[in-house]
Amino acid sequence: MPAAFLRPALFAMLATGSPTAADTVTVFAAASMKNAMDEIATAWQAETGHTLAVSLAGSSELARQIEQDAPADVFISANADWMDRLQDDGLIDADSRFDLLGNALVLVAHGDEAAPVQIAPGFDLMGLLGDGRLAMAMVDAVPAGIYGRAALDRLGIWDEVAPQVAQADNVRAALAFVATGEAPMGIVYATDAVASDDVTVVGTFPADGHPPIVYPAASVAASDSPLKGDVLDFLRGDAARAAFARQGFTVLVD
Repeated sequence: MPAAFLRPALFAMLATGSPTAADTVTVFAAASMKNAMDEIATAWQAETGHTLAVSLAGSSELARQIEQDAPADVFISANADWMDRLQDDGLIDADSRFDLLGNALVLVAHGDEAAPVQIAPGFDLMGLLGDGRLAMAMVDAVPAGIYGRAALDRLGIWDEVAPQVAQADNVRAALAFVATGEAPMGIVYATDAVASDDVTVVGTFPADGHPPIVYPAASVAASDSPLKGDVLDFLRGDAARAAFARQGFTVLVD
């Protein structure tokens, strides 16, 4: 059975305290993890008989929902800052926290015939865009957008490119802009590019040009699920590691 994805529209209903089945564990996970979490939810159910309900959105949105008492059991963020914020407020179990995954930032173009480019200081992104837009996740809130802006800043081209940036709610939405041709190019994670046959990776941003892309995981302090620790253990296990690797993530846990 595929993962059950809880759209933000369901949050209001969940926040009222509607009971979650005892054998269901709710994981709030960064949108870039969709394909891997599909696989992991299926493997979890096959091994344990329990259900993994996965809510996917930008890490900022998910963190804010947890701050508003959303009934999450486990949170996986696409950067440390949002997890730090929850930890500082006592909203996650600090002892359960660990760095799960790493990722890379890439420039993608619409279609499957785009030529590669060399991403280095001074490269002509504006020339590549022409009159088109550059799709990015929200640059002030969503990790992929934050990393992307930092990378463009380091290259010295953010101020020039900023007026043509089309900001999306999360990185998968930014990918969709490029995949459908609404934007000719976009900045997404390498793992997102793998998920679409309608985009081409034309370049990878230097890893030293933006903060390290790390996905921390932790259990939510308010959760009383007896299975939340088991889910974190499962995320470290062979089945999850294989799913993450197939999607292009770097697995950071031993």
